[in-house]
Amino acid sequence: MLWHTAEPAVQTPRQALFALNIGLAVLLCLCLGTSALAQTNARVDDSASSKELARVKRQPGQKTVVAIYEFRSSVPDVQVAAAQEMFVTALIKSGAFAVAERQRLNEGLMRERQLQAGGVAAGPAAGQVAAARYVFEVVVSEANRGAKENAQNLTVGGMTIGGGKTADAIGIDVRIVDVQTGLVVDAVNSIKTIEASTTTVTGVGNLLNALSARKGKTLSIGVDADSRSSSKEGVERALRACIEVAVAELARRMGTD
Repeated sequence: MLWHTAEPAVQTPRQALFALNIGLAVLLCLCLGTSALAQTNARVDDSASSKELARVKRQPGQKTVVAIYEFRSSVPDVQVAAAQEMFVTALIKSGAFAVAERQRLNEGLMRERQLQAGGVAAGPAAGQVAAARYVFEVVVSEANRGAKENAQNLTVGGMTIGGGKTADAIGIDVRIVDVQTGLVVDAVNSIKTIEASTTTVTGVGNLLNALSARKGKTLSIGVDADSRSSSKEGVERALRACIEVAVAELARRMGTD
């Protein structure tokens, strides 16, 4: 990098090349960012909790028929309907349970049976609705908001580098009730930490100016940069992980009943 005194300066070829390199670097970063966004594709969930579900040993024979009796949440950020759908999906993915639909009987299943009974739709004769052996009661509970929090800042020559981390926790409790006896025969709970981090860099130009001032010089061109990045796992993602871990445990315990 070329320095000059307080006298009026004429940009040298080296200075021009330096400025050009800075511009190209910024342009490259922008292009790479755009390219990464353009190449992001949907994929089948391959998270650790989803893989744990996939590792559950599939047993031969009929699956245990289950139904969801109650699903509630004490966490404001959780949509109960969406969370319940996650639970149903996890039960099916485990390969251990057959889920008896109850909420939408009037919306879809009973309507379809009426069509078949009237000869409008072709299909096998409508029989009785499958009886569930167990019903689940699920509660989403907020274990600890702000369980951990820390922040650091370092300032050198007017440039500040800062960073911080926070950690919340979310959990679910599942009770399994035997339909015949009404007894709670088992229960499982799972918990997941939701981590967030931030990093900031400011005042790069201040540091460069301070370094040049120590030599009695000034920068031939103005250079400065600020950067901020943050990442946080979504509540829904963390909740799905809790659900999948809990269902995997349930499948190991009860899938062969």
